[in-house]
Amino acid sequence: MSERDKKIDQIINTIEKNDVKFLKLELSDIHGLPKSMAVPLKRASDVEDIVNDGLLFDGSSIAGLASINDSDLLAKPDIDTFSTIPWRPESKGTGRFICDIFTTEGNPYEGDPRGLLKRTLKAAEKRGYQFNMGPEPEFFIIKKDENGNYIPADEAEYFDVEPLDQGTDIRREIVFGLEKLDFDVEVSHHEVAAGQHEVDFKYADALKTADAVITFKEAVKAVVNNLGYKATFMPKPFLGINGSGMHCNQSLFKDGKNIFYDPDTETQISQEALYFIGGLLKHAPALSSILSPTVNSYKRLVPGYEAPCYIAYGFKNRSTLLRIPASRGLGTRVECRSADPSCNPYLAFAVLLEAGLDGMDNKIDPGEPTEENLFALTEDEINARGINSLPTSLWEAYHSLEQDDVVKNTLGPQIFNQFYNIKRAEWDSYRIQVFDYERDEYLNV
Repeated sequence: MSERDKKIDQIINTIEKNDVKFLKLELSDIHGLPKSMAVPLKRASDVEDIVNDGLLFDGSSIAGLASINDSDLLAKPDIDTFSTIPWRPESKGTGRFICDIFTTEGNPYEGDPRGLLKRTLKAAEKRGYQFNMGPEPEFFIIKKDENGNYIPADEAEYFDVEPLDQGTDIRREIVFGLEKLDFDVEVSHHEVAAGQHEVDFKYADALKTADAVITFKEAVKAVVNNLGYKATFMPKPFLGINGSGMHCNQSLFKDGKNIFYDPDTETQISQEALYFIGGLLKHAPALSSILSPTVNSYKRLVPGYEAPCYIAYGFKNRSTLLRIPASRGLGTRVECRSADPSCNPYLAFAVLLEAGLDGMDNKIDPGEPTEENLFALTEDEINARGINSLPTSLWEAYHSLEQDDVVKNTLGPQIFNQFYNIKRAEWDSYRIQVFDYERDEYLNV
């Protein structure tokens, strides 16, 4: 019996043991939002046909996936992603596969975000590299006030405890749910802003981690909803307090060793890591369109709220775009602080890897690290140090993407064109709106 057949048998046994009656086939749209089809299971053994044959669906009805004149696509389950869903009823429960997307001829579909990441990682693996990622997605738990407006569900601050932190029991339920999904949860805590929370899970290879981010957001929303609140991964839902980021901790392994670590240098950071950083800095403007992909993202990337604004790197410095945390050895990593949880992790991890490898291939020098608090400097002082700013709007970001061949080529023509057109339309829709602020400011002009 092959390993694949053994895995399918294990899945069938799990389905029978857990009285699973529905099977969700999940895939991601271009924004990273999960989409699914639920297949009723008359017999547990039916899963074998579903795994082998896949399920035909209309790709044109999913954002950024396919055009209406070439819309038939095939969702095929990845058997390594099977799990039961803990927030669904235990009786007549639901199982879940994450799917890869194929054409009806059986070829991997070029417009599949997950497929893009798999191709990118496979190319890196041919060079001997394994790309690991450890994300830190933050989120708000919110509720409605007496006027029907959404507000933070508590007034606690960083690391607060009960009774200020009203989210302790909610995070507890989230952790239990994630552990049932085989997440290795490392820590959970209240974040800086009122109503803001963080649950961190252990790093893994980039594909498994991207799947985990999609599942994490789905699980958090479902668990919080079942407890009578709402969870949002919107980057900046409230004025005057911190927004939510998704810091991406990246490391590159070869032959089981973390090549970002070099015990023989003063900083214990390797030359490869510095070149990788150089690539990330060079391509930062274009990366911004993928890592911070919404109009709202750029309301988070402003001085004073712990989110980066400037294209620089440092060691302990949380005011820079890139940071090298203190842990060394296997834990040596480069943290990108501009990403937020509205991004599609499949696209984000693919472009981060390719930008970093471009830095290594072309030996891009990142310059000296910045250890000053950049938020405390004036614009003239920033300019005198030769430090450039990140894009300040989605408009700037998608135009930077248009001009960056490395990031464009990573996405491929199909995903790039779909993404670019969607972001351009999003900006056009936003820029014609008239807000209360404008009426308050200009009505008497």
